[in-house]
Amino acid sequence: MLDIRLIRKDKEGIEKQLKTKDPQIDLSSIYQLDNEIREGKTHIEQLKAKRNEISQMIGELKRSGKDATEPLNQVGKWAEEIHQGDHRIKELEECINEQLARLPNLPLDSIKISQDPKENVIIKEVGNQPTFSFPFKNHVELNEKLGLFDFKRGAKISGAGWPVYRGMGARLEWALLQYMIEIHIKNGFTQIIPPLLVRPQTMFGSGQLPKFDSQLFKIHDPDYQLYLIPTSEVSINGLHIDEIIPTEELALKYVSFTPCFRREAGAAGSQERGLIRMHQFNKVEMFCFTKPEESMQIFDQMMASAEEILGGLELHYRNVLLVTGDMSFAAAKTVDIEVWLPGQNRYYEVSSVSNCTDYQARRSNIRYRNEDGKLEFVHTLNGSGLATSRLMVALLENNQREDGSVKIPAVLQKYLNGQEVLAVT
Repeated sequence: MLDIRLIRKDKEGIEKQLKTKDPQIDLSSIYQLDNEIREGKTHIEQLKAKRNEISQMIGELKRSGKDATEPLNQVGKWAEEIHQGDHRIKELEECINEQLARLPNLPLDSIKISQDPKENVIIKEVGNQPTFSFPFKNHVELNEKLGLFDFKRGAKISGAGWPVYRGMGARLEWALLQYMIEIHIKNGFTQIIPPLLVRPQTMFGSGQLPKFDSQLFKIHDPDYQLYLIPTSEVSINGLHIDEIIPTEELALKYVSFTPCFRREAGAAGSQERGLIRMHQFNKVEMFCFTKPEESMQIFDQMMASAEEILGGLELHYRNVLLVTGDMSFAAAKTVDIEVWLPGQNRYYEVSSVSNCTDYQARRSNIRYRNEDGKLEFVHTLNGSGLATSRLMVALLENNQREDGSVKIPAVLQKYLNGQEVLAVT
C-alpha cells in the first residue's frame, strides 16, 4: 500500500507514475477524502478542546453554587456532534483505505515506461536456441510415448488444467524440486514449508486482495474463510505480519516449495496445451525481507540463485526487464527469466524476480529499527526459483532425441538412481 503522505505532497506526480502501470488510475477521490478526513479531525479536536474548557468552567460553577445549566447544554450538544463526527471520520477512513488498497506499487524511476509487453527489455541472454536434425516434437507429443503425465485422468478428477504426474514424470518433477531447493539452501536461503490455505488478511498483505479476489480459489465453509495460495509468496510474506524484525536478523532469506493454485488457465490452442498454463502447478519460491538500502543487492542475489539452476540444467534462457505496464501489482521492479520452448516456438517465463520495496510491508505492518532507532518498513522481494511446469516442458523439448527419448541433465541424475535417459515405453 502507498503512503498517503506521498499523495498529499505530490498528487499529480504520484498519479503520473501510477498511470504508467494503469492508465485508468485517478487519485482525485482519494485526495478529496484525505482532505475531508483531515478537516474533520481538526474540527473534532477543536470541539474537544472547547468541551474540556467548558467542562472545567462547569466544575467551577458547581463548586461555587452557581447555575451550570446553559454550559451543560452546550457540552451535551458538542458531545453529540463529536460522536457523529468520529463516526463519520471512521467511515471515510474505511473508504480511503479501500481505495488505497487498490492502487499498485510505484515503479522505480529506472523502469521503462510502456503498456506494451513487446517493449520489455532483454538485458541478458545465455546460450543458444537448440537446433535439431530431425522433426522435433512438443512435450504433449513426447508424452504420448514417454507416459509422464495423464491429462485425461487429471481432467476426470478435477477438470481441465489439473495435471497428474505419473511414473518417471513424477520422479523427474521431484528431482527438479530437490535440485532447486539444494541450490537455494547453498546460497543462504532457509527452507520452510508454509500453509497452502491462508486468511484474507494474509492475502491482503501480499497485495492479492481486494483487487484479485475473482482470480483466486477460496473455500466456501461457514467455519472457515480461507484462500488457496496462488504462490507461496503470500504465505511467506504472512510470516512476519505485525512484527518488528530485529535489525540484526535482516536480511531474512526464505525458500519454499508448494503447489500453487490459480483460476486463470491458458486460452485454448496448441501453445497452451499440456503443462504450459495450469490451475495447479509446483513452484519453488524465494522470498526476502531486507533493509531498504540492501534490497537491490538482495535482488541480484536472487537472480543469481535462479540463474544458477538454469545453468546447471544447461538450458538457453534470457533475462527480461519488464516495462511499467507489464509488472505485477505489488512490484516496483521485475526481471523475468524466460526459457526457449521449441515446441511452442517462443520463450516462456520460468522465474519472475521482483522488488516490492515497502509496499507489502506497509500493508502487512512489517517493520524494523533503522540506525537512528526509528521504526521503518522493511523491503520485501520475491522470485520464482523456479516454477517447474514450464521448466519440465523446457527439459523435455530441448533434450529430446530423434527416437522420442529424452536426455536427463547430469545434475538431476543423482536423484534418479543415476538414470540418464527417459526411454520411450
